[in-house]
Amino acid sequence: MENSTTTIEKLIEKAEIYSKTTLELCKYEAVYKTADIFSNLAAKLAIGIVVVLFLLLVNVGLSLCVGQYLGETYLGFFVIAFGYLCLAILLYIFREEWVKSPVSNFIINKMKNSYESN
Repeated sequence: MENSTTTIEKLIEKAEIYSKTTLELCKYEAVYKTADIFSNLAAKLAIGIVVVLFLLLVNVGLSLCVGQYLGETYLGFFVIAFGYLCLAILLYIFREEWVKSPVSNFIINKMKNSYESN
């Protein structure tokens, strides 16, 4: 009888150790994935800021160039702004095919690959 309770106690103790270890492992995996997400986000944010600054300067230069061609500087800015308005309208009209579907598919594939690798 004593042997049976000792075995059950050892089994319970090992189950407790296993559950604590599994919990710690889950915590470390969560920390790793969170750090990976934020480091990727920081890198993309830095690249995004540089690209936005580049595009801003290119647009100012293009606006000045178009304005010089048209004879008035402000007209160049209006022409470029109208071009962006047309682009925004096109993006709004085709947002489902050009934006929503590709982004959704990308997220689904990333999650699917994440689950398959585990």
